[in-house]
Parts: sequence; structure tokens; C-alpha cells
Amino acid sequence: MRKPAYTRLPTDERRAQLLELAERLFTTHTYGELSMARIAREAGISKALLYHYFPSKQAFFQATLQEAVDDLVARTQVDETLPPVAQLSASLEAYLDWVDAHTGAYGKLMRTAMEEEWVRELVDGVRDATAARILAGITPPGGTLPPAARTAVRSWLWFMDGACLDWIEHRDLDRQELLGLLLGTLAGALTAAGVELSAE
Repeated sequence: MRKPAYTRLPTDERRAQLLELAERLFTTHTYGELSMARIAREAGISKALLYHYFPSKQAFFQATLQEAVDDLVARTQVDETLPPVAQLSASLEAYLDWVDAHTGAYGKLMRTAMEEEWVRELVDGVRDATAARILAGITPPGGTLPPAARTAVRSWLWFMDGACLDWIEHRDLDRQELLGLLLGTLAGALTAAGVELSAE
């Protein structure tokens, strides 16, 4: 009896394997260079089986990016009982760890966000949630923040991604220098908005 050309795996394991492969493929090739047939060959499975998991190349790419975003969001969750500065520092450390481990995926995510509306919406959703988390963490109990604080935080998130892209391209700053730059620019933007970050 002829054996199948591929190894049968449990559904969740196969999907995870395909998403891991997709991160490598989509960061080393342009979206247009890849076809479902090529991806299936790289995975060592039939094209029909690939379509069983992902109905289209866009769905596959979208699932790959969503997986990366979900992992990033999970890693940057911090202990909300910590002082605001400690929360920000811990979250940024985790963010830089993820960027450092997934430089290709991060760069592709940022570049594709400028080209594809659905990717831009994904990135904007992460920025909105992150901004809300930062603003909630720095709002004094029973107090409010001026509108300028929202503008400062949301603008800083764009700056942070620009700084990270520069970091992974040039690598002439060490991790702590970049962390200090990011924390310093956020503190400066908030100070200009009339808000002082509390270390306690």
C-alpha cells in the first residue's frame, strides 16, 4: 500500500507548524512571490490540505500576522499593581525582546501596514489597545488626564515603531540605550502635555 507523501499530524500541531513556516516564508519573500502551491511544497503537504487549514493566501498571511500580534500582546502584559514607570519599563523590555526575536516578522508587519488596509487595521488595533493601557496606568486614582496626554501617547507609539525599525536595521544602539530613549521620549512628551510620570 502506498504511503502518503506527508506525515499526518494532529490538527492543532499541523496548524502551528504551518504558521511557523509562514513566518519564515512571508519574511523572506514578498507577498506576490508566494503562491499556495509553493507554500504547500515548502511544508511538504498537498495544496488541498493547505486549503483545508487556510482558504486563501490572504487568510494564511492574516493568520500568521494575527498569531504574531497575539503573541506580542500576551508578552507585554504586566503587573498592573506596579508603579506606572515600572509597568512601562517591563512592558517595553518584553516588547524589545519580541522584536529582537522576530525582526523579520516585525519589519514585514510594519511595511505591510503601509500597503494593505486590513494589516493597517490590525496594527492600529494594537496601538489603540496599547495607548488605552498606558493612559489607564498613568491616570491618577479618581483623576483625569488632559486630552494632550492621549495625543502624546498615541504619537509616541508611532515613534516607538520607527525607533525599533531603525534599531533592527542599524544595530548601533544596545538594548538599554534604546529602552532609555523610548522611556525618555515618552516622559518628555507627557511632560509637555502637562503630565508627570510617577515612579511610585
